Amino acid sequence: MTAADPALPQAPLPPSPLSEPRRADFERWRRRSRLIRTLRVALPAAIALIFAGLIGSVAWSTFNAQPKAARVGDEPIKLMNPRFVGRDDKGRAFTLTADSAVRDPKDYQRVVLQKPALVLDENGPDQMRINGASGIFHEQTGKLELSNGVRMADNKNAFATAASLFDTKTGEVVGSGPIQGAGGLGEISAESYGVYGKGDRMVFKGGVRTRLEQKK
Repeated sequence: MTAADPALPQAPLPPSPLSEPRRADFERWRRRSRLIRTLRVALPAAIALIFAGLIGSVAWSTFNAQPKAARVGDEPIKLMNPRFVGRDDKGRAFTLTADSAVRDPKDYQRVVLQKPALVLDENGPDQMRINGASGIFHEQTGKLELSNGVRMADNKNAFATAASLFDTKTGEVVGSGPIQGAGGLGEISAESYGVYGKGDRMVFKGGVRTRLEQKK
């Protein structure tokens, strides 16, 4: 039996059968580890962006959308050249006009008027005209409050007063402010007054002063 010649080249050893699977497992583990590290950074960042977006949306709605809606809801209903018509309990027709009217948003039946003018029984035997710089008409009760330079006139009398309250249902006029003017018998002034019936009865109270004129 002869010994192997050491000068002859020897064939390389075959690779270990476990080296390739281990290398594949190592690559998978490394990719998975890299993915986990990426997600640990990306997920919190995405969550932070989502929360920031929600907070921004709520802030925008609070400071922009709600005030606009409130402004629209608070705008009063304004009427230009309004005209109200009706009849009192004596059957006399009346017409109430104004330059403008604004309904009270807290009380829809309360109408604020600018330069109101009321005509009762126009062209009739009991005609009366009342006007002022401002007024309030209560549609439910039919009462008209006039103030600032109120003037009243009928077929017999003409008066100027600070304020008056006209009831469109009864046709009566009352006022607590000073009044002065001229009637069928002469000039008169007082601190309060009332017009009743169909205007044929006027009552003056408080510091009444008159100057009678003799009819010729």
